[in-house]
Amino acid sequence: MAGSQSVVGVDVGGTFTDVFFLNEEDGTCAVAKVPSTLEDQSIGIRAGIAEQMPKLGEVSLIVHGTTVATNALLERKGARAGIITTAGFRDLIEMRRRDRPETWGLWGMFEPVVPRDLRLEVDERVLADGSVHTALDADEVRAAAALLLERGAQSVAIFFMNSYANDANERAAAAAVRDIWPNAHVTASSEILPEIREFERLSTATLNAYLQPHVGDYLERLEGGLRGDGFGGEVLMVQSNGGVMSVDEARAVPVRTALSGPAAGVIAGAHIGISAGYPNLITCDMGGTSFDVSLINDGISTLAAQTAVDFGMVVRTPMIEINTIGAGGGSIAWVDGGGLLQIGPESAGSNPGPVCYGLGNLRPTVTDANLVLGRINGERPIGGKLDRLDGDAAKAAIEAEVGAALGLGVMEAAEAIIRVTNSKMAGAIRLVSVERGHDPAKFVAMPFGGGGALHTGALIKDIGLAKALVPRFPGVTSAMGCVIADMRFDRVHTLNALLADLDIAALEAEIATTTQDGSERLAAANVSFNHTESEIELDMLYVGQTHTVPVRVERGGLSRGQILSAFEDAYRAAFGRLLDGIETRVLNLRVAVIGRRPKFDLSLLAPTEDASMEESRVESREVWIDGGWQQADIYRRLDLPIGSNVPGPALLEQPDTTIFIDPDLEGSVDNFGNLVIARKEQS
Repeated sequence: MAGSQSVVGVDVGGTFTDVFFLNEEDGTCAVAKVPSTLEDQSIGIRAGIAEQMPKLGEVSLIVHGTTVATNALLERKGARAGIITTAGFRDLIEMRRRDRPETWGLWGMFEPVVPRDLRLEVDERVLADGSVHTALDADEVRAAAALLLERGAQSVAIFFMNSYANDANERAAAAAVRDIWPNAHVTASSEILPEIREFERLSTATLNAYLQPHVGDYLERLEGGLRGDGFGGEVLMVQSNGGVMSVDEARAVPVRTALSGPAAGVIAGAHIGISAGYPNLITCDMGGTSFDVSLINDGISTLAAQTAVDFGMVVRTPMIEINTIGAGGGSIAWVDGGGLLQIGPESAGSNPGPVCYGLGNLRPTVTDANLVLGRINGERPIGGKLDRLDGDAAKAAIEAEVGAALGLGVMEAAEAIIRVTNSKMAGAIRLVSVERGHDPAKFVAMPFGGGGALHTGALIKDIGLAKALVPRFPGVTSAMGCVIADMRFDRVHTLNALLADLDIAALEAEIATTTQDGSERLAAANVSFNHTESEIELDMLYVGQTHTVPVRVERGGLSRGQILSAFEDAYRAAFGRLLDGIETRVLNLRVAVIGRRPKFDLSLLAPTEDASMEESRVESREVWIDGGWQQADIYRRLDLPIGSNVPGPALLEQPDTTIFIDPDLEGSVDNFGNLVIARKEQS
């Protein structure tokens, strides 16, 4: 593949690094899937790109969805960070909201990412109304910073109480620290989250400081390696909100990449679903380590104001709402002390990987079970890491670790692993659908990732979903999402005023200033857009309430009446009724400035006119289904023509995944090359 207008999307997972190539001049595309190099993700990225683009000078843009920040948080492998805070508040990061990791019981352990000896206090105080009660002593701040450096801190977060109302003390402290700090890893809470709620602001700022050196070093290695390979274009990073940002922005605010990779998959899912006529989707991303689920309603993904990446590690920046469980292809199957079969959360990852990889793991995984059941072709494994998979080793591991403990034969034990895995997946889907008031029958599942399409039939039947839509390249869907993602700048500012007292002129001015700032940041990224637009929301609530509802308003010509009407519409939609006679409060202003990037025509992925169903059929083989062997037809999925129908049981193989169609289902190829799987009676 060649062309000076090539755009490359890269998604790094726990097992594979996926790459999607798009030539914007002629519309051609290609994919690559290589093993992830977890010790340094940039090595696998460069190897994946080189598979299709040996001359990186022909690439104009690389968009990267990364798990560097996610892994650093979950594995507690960030930098040695320090905190400088208001006197009396050094333990706020540890006190949290007094929640606990387990619902039942009164005990719970939590260790903050910053130890107590690296949490220092200075004498300053701003009151809730923004007035300065105690001015800052810059020399005291510099002394605290020097002590942190002496104790080995690599980065620092500055958090002062009520800095959302007046950031003067915090800005002065940041300037004082930067006078002596040896690097750029200084985070002021008001710079990234000027919003009320002290713990959430402190947690977000602290985690940002915790990630800055780690992510910064990674990005430096990545950029340096790419430049050395001849790349001269731009690199953008996917944010957790589904937008993209510049590398410089990612270095400054790495906390916004905490769910970068999964977010790209949701963006791709929405685009594919709308194009195919299915705006209501539940995306199901099954990789080697996890199963990520998100709901798309009427073509719009749900944004959460904050997310707990792990217990007590709260990130309050807009993120696509994604429910993640440990049910990937590499998730280990084991029997607990009570004799119950469990799946995950521990995963074999890419190294050593499943037992069938033959790289030293002796504990069975979901992939091993699918191989033993005949649903994966051991002679044609995806990803190119191995020439073949060791089915005998997988059988032996399942028999020893699961079958013997449960009194089952090897085939029954393998099927039990898949059934428990499917049950966990179904629970994750119910969490984002049924428990949020959505009827699954009105939604279509979109399985992707390397393993998602192996479990489609069970999800349709167990949950009552309408059908499933399998993308043309399911194994690299998140990488495709990187290419599709728009550029986005988000900003929040606390207003905390009764609607009756709100200064509308000041609000309009704040919106204009923030929008201008966002537009300038987008322009500085040196990326072309079709157009830019802004989205304005107010976080509002009734007086006496704690939780807010997002209220969308239009820029220009705002009035109290318009804002109240919009709030009542949003509140009624969320809760069914209004609270008459109670005043309303405007807590926060949220502004998103979005640069809409070109979207490529998905029909470019459709099969060629010479595709033939007869020629796409490879063979048939026995597959274990519902307690016995059944004969299933095997097809080369990418060779199936538009309009072809494939009744189950069948297996569709392609380089990045395998699709299993259950006996009572059938698949049909649409005009974009997607596979629509539905019950046979619906066709």
